[in-house]
Order: sequence, then structure tokens, then C-alpha cells
Amino acid sequence: QVQLQESGPGLVKPSQTLSLTCTVSGDSITTNPYYWSWIRRSPGKGLEWMGTIAYSGSTYYSPSLKSRTSISRDTSKNQFTLQLSSVTPEDTAVYYCAGMTGWGLWEQWNEYDYWGQGTQVTVSS
Repeated sequence: QVQLQESGPGLVKPSQTLSLTCTVSGDSITTNPYYWSWIRRSPGKGLEWMGTIAYSGSTYYSPSLKSRTSISRDTSKNQFTLQLSSVTPEDTAVYYCAGMTGWGLWEQWNEYDYWGQGTQVTVSS
């Protein structure tokens, strides 16, 4: 059974870089055809897809966040990481990592097979 767990700081100062890690257990992140995503929910808003890293290592980013977002992976630890630079209070949200088996629509939330429990990140000085 595949399980995902987010980790990282719960408080980040404005202008800094937010960094979160998702640890995957139950299967390798390099197994074809997994796609691993970062998704967030800001206060009073719906879910927002941020980006995805494929089993192959290819990455895909939301156009609205692409300039500030980087997703990478550490295959030796079976983890993938989100970095969001130049954060502002508007980046305050619950951040989720999620996994999809096979190519799909990144913003079709019911297509994701696996979800982490989510982690609250607050941007504040």
C-alpha cells in the first residue's frame, strides 16, 4: 500500500523559500507510471495544483507558479521535494503531496490515487 507523508517547517518568513518533502512508502517513486504532485489549499479557496514530477524525473508546473516553483527528487530516500521561492502571506496554505497512477489531468482531484495528510504552512514575519 502506497503511503505519502509531508514534512517541513510550519512557519516561513516572507521573501524566504518554502521547502517541503514528501516521503513515499510502499513503492518506488521511479516505478512506471507514477506521477507525484504538490497541491495546496489556501484559506477560503479550493485546491490548487502546483506541479508534478514523473517517475522518469520529468517535471510539469502550473503556469501561475512556474517562476517560483521547483520540484526535485531523491530516489535513494524515495522522496520528492517542493521549493517555492519568494513567499508571501498569500502562500499560506495546507500543502499536500499526492500520487497518480498513469498520465492524467493534474487538476482532476479524483484522479489521484494517493494523498498525504497535508501540512499547514504559514507565511508570516
